[in-house]
Amino acid sequence: VVSPVMYNEKGKTERVIERLKEMFRDHPGYAVRIVDDGSTDGSLDVIKESGLPFLSHPKRMGVGVAVRDAIEAAVADGSDVVVIMAGNDKDRPSEVPRLIGRIEEGFDFVIGSRFLPGGRYDNTPVYRILATRYLHPWVVRLTTGRKLTDTSTGFRAIRTKMFKDPEIRLRQDWLTEYDCEMYILYKAAVRRYRISEVPASKIYPPHHLGYTKMKPFSGWWKMLRAFFWLRLGVRT
Repeated sequence: VVSPVMYNEKGKTERVIERLKEMFRDHPGYAVRIVDDGSTDGSLDVIKESGLPFLSHPKRMGVGVAVRDAIEAAVADGSDVVVIMAGNDKDRPSEVPRLIGRIEEGFDFVIGSRFLPGGRYDNTPVYRILATRYLHPWVVRLTTGRKLTDTSTGFRAIRTKMFKDPEIRLRQDWLTEYDCEMYILYKAAVRRYRISEVPASKIYPPHHLGYTKMKPFSGWWKMLRAFFWLRLGVRT
């Protein structure tokens, strides 16, 4: 099941839905379930009108809760794989088969990397390239020993069997924001699940469409702190 996660993406939601429907036409065996984190800008109306399955929070609960709900719904309906992706039109549903293909080769956790040959990161500011290409992977390698090229992207395919592992506990109070996605990556790395990467696109939209919701420094800390907390045993 492919689950875009979104909050207040009016103006981009329409394009995401169009791309999802194109993907579904080419791959009718895939399922789609959008997770809306309490949008108030009309995005939910667009989702409802699309006819695509969705989950909606009554209020904003955090991206981590939205990701957790997407995963738990996939586990509950018996899906073997859940693909998490951004609902802000940065990721490309047409590239989902690359991730699924690697899963079919036997991997458990597949990352869509903008930094592998064939990947793209159009319109990304230099400071963000430096953080996502160098700083974040360095922290992941320091804390888990795993060398990866794109550790901060949310475009990932994961075998749902991972979430039956008793050492992976998504229902923790601190996993409401970006920590949740980083927690899953950390656990996949240290629990020795098979991790791989494939080339993918992470294309930032024009500023007038809402460039990004992540703030420099404070946003980066929210993505990095989980690795330190888990490595030091502060969190489990």
